[in-house]
Formats: sequence, structure tokens, C-alpha cells
Amino acid sequence: MKIIKLFVTILLIASISLINLVPYSALAVETGLEESAKRAGLEVQSPGVAIGVILYFILGFLGVILLIVIIYAGFLWMTAGGDEEQVRKAKAWILNGLIGLVITILAYAITNYVVERVAIATGA
Repeated sequence: MKIIKLFVTILLIASISLINLVPYSALAVETGLEESAKRAGLEVQSPGVAIGVILYFILGFLGVILLIVIIYAGFLWMTAGGDEEQVRKAKAWILNGLIGLVITILAYAITNYVVERVAIATGA
């Protein structure tokens, strides 16, 4: 239960941080507002690139969470004291954390590839 509360708290803090990223760029590619955005000191980005930046943030956050899961599992294993059930639980946490980490790394690589292609296609 404590882990769920911690996860929700971290997710809430990350959401607030993510909202703070949005005002620093202007999504004014096809609206004719590029000049106004440049005068205001905002970086002009295509919507695809802006979404990519948000996805990078989310995937980085997931990587940190998965690292915490693996450290927690290692702590469980080290404090098992010979209890086979706790060792089995720790091994399951480690396996699930590693699977999640591999999926997150693959998602990051795919996102990176797609965002680069969108940026090249839109000239951003």
C-alpha cells in the first residue's frame, strides 16, 4: 500500500513538472504565429517534436521507477535471512523490473527514431 501511495505521489509531482515544460515552446507551426512566438522568446516546435519531448520525459521517469523497483527487490533479497518465500518474491520483483526496463528502453529507442524522422520531415 505504501508503494502505491509513493508511486501516485511521484506521478503527481512528475505531472506538475511536465505541465511546466509546455509553456517554453510554441506549437505554432502551421498557424502563422511563428514570428510572434520568436519575438516572445519561445522555441517554435512542431506538434510531433513536442509530443516526443513529453514522451522522453515519461520514459525517463519510468526508467527511474524501474530502477527503484530493482533496488527494492535487492533489499528484499538481502534481508530475506533464509526465508525462501521472501527470496522468491524478490526474484519475481527483479524479473518484472528487468522486463519493464527492457520494454522502456525499446520504447525510448522507437520514440527517438520516430521523433527524429518527424523532425526531419517537418524541418524542425
